[in-house]
Amino acid sequence: MLSKDLTGKILSWNRAATQVFGYEPNEIIGQSILRLIPPDSHHAEHELLRKLRTAEAIDPYEANWLRKDGRDIPVLVTVYPVTDKTGQVTGASKLVCDLTEQKEADETRFRLAAIVDSADDAIISKNLNSIIKSWNEGARRMFEYTADEIVGKSILLLIPEELHYEEDEILRKLRAGERVDHYETRRRKKSGEIFDVSVTISPVKDESGRVIGASKIARDISDRKRIERMLMQSEKLAATGRMAATIAHEINNPLESVMNLVFLARQHSASSGKAHQYLLTAEEELERVSHIARQTLGYYKDTGTPREIYLHDVIENVLTVYNSRLTSTGIAVDLQFNDLQKLVASKGEMLQVFSNVVANAIDAMHQGGSLKISTRQLIGASEDGIQTVIRDNGTGIKQEHLERIFEPFFTTKGDVGTGIGLWVAKQLVEKRGGQISVASSTEQGNSGTSITIFIPYTIPVSHLGAAHV
Repeated sequence: MLSKDLTGKILSWNRAATQVFGYEPNEIIGQSILRLIPPDSHHAEHELLRKLRTAEAIDPYEANWLRKDGRDIPVLVTVYPVTDKTGQVTGASKLVCDLTEQKEADETRFRLAAIVDSADDAIISKNLNSIIKSWNEGARRMFEYTADEIVGKSILLLIPEELHYEEDEILRKLRAGERVDHYETRRRKKSGEIFDVSVTISPVKDESGRVIGASKIARDISDRKRIERMLMQSEKLAATGRMAATIAHEINNPLESVMNLVFLARQHSASSGKAHQYLLTAEEELERVSHIARQTLGYYKDTGTPREIYLHDVIENVLTVYNSRLTSTGIAVDLQFNDLQKLVASKGEMLQVFSNVVANAIDAMHQGGSLKISTRQLIGASEDGIQTVIRDNGTGIKQEHLERIFEPFFTTKGDVGTGIGLWVAKQLVEKRGGQISVASSTEQGNSGTSITIFIPYTIPVSHLGAAHV
């Protein structure tokens, strides 16, 4: 607190003023108020004195004043006019608040806010009711929501439904004052995309130490997880390749014996009978098993020469092999063939492709259903070929699994599947210059899967000499 007359001369000075500005009362009383004000702000003080003389209202204002040591300090000044007995203004009393700590706190807060807003990670705060209270730019980029869209909403919007239980456990730990470090889980974007994140969660406390909310830092680890899966698949493929070489060596002798026995049985059966045809098919399948064993997972290169084949012959061969499973499961087969032109391909590889797809369709219809297979000629701008569509009305594949359906060792069949079939089929089709795609639905009453395979009539020049899988 200090007071001055209408000329700006300081008349009184309290102990707090000494602490703030460094002057003792005997050093400053009688001096001009301008001693406390930087030269470039003197005009503002002259204007204030003018207002005092004319009894104009003066609002509190912020300014920089000078300490005795010459250092600027930010202050908030409130001016109260002083009047005599007649009501005439004779001076002013000034209440001056040192804002140094507040300004430093504001600067620190603004700096932290800038750091938070420029961070690549999502930094989010919430209360103990899981309501989002703050949202940085990194969160907008990661989750696709703007702050206006998400602040005030539940954090559960970002969590897949099957993982909502995690939030209850997180809140329990927060209330106990615990911190959650580098918790790896999955979260959901505004678009519905599910992705991998690493989350660190810390409790936020008030002045009394009571937990009132949480601060979350989320980092997108999708790329890291993808690389880890690729490395794991690579290791699995290498190990499986070594195992496959051993298996191929071990099963060749018993396979050869079985093939000889089937051949002898066929020689002693009537060529016009069903048994003869079944034995002929069994012999061809055993030869294919032997070929697949040598070929498994790419350690063996097929030296067989592709030849002209009818694709519908290959498909009918596969259906003959699976006929007993189709019949026992109650699956009706609907065939619509329109591939009157032969294509150049390895019959063994085509048998493997369609065998894997048909087997998956049968597994998806364990309570019966309908299997529809159609072929048709496609004439395109770049290449001509045959498109085959294999549709089932089985259980279908969840949308989140579709993008991984061709990955090696990924399966939706639990312990029953190996995750190899569709991966091998894709390698063989693409090596041949074709394409394979999948569409599926799990909607009740409209479930099922459709596999579309396109095989060009001739092997493209770019694929000649390609290693067989």
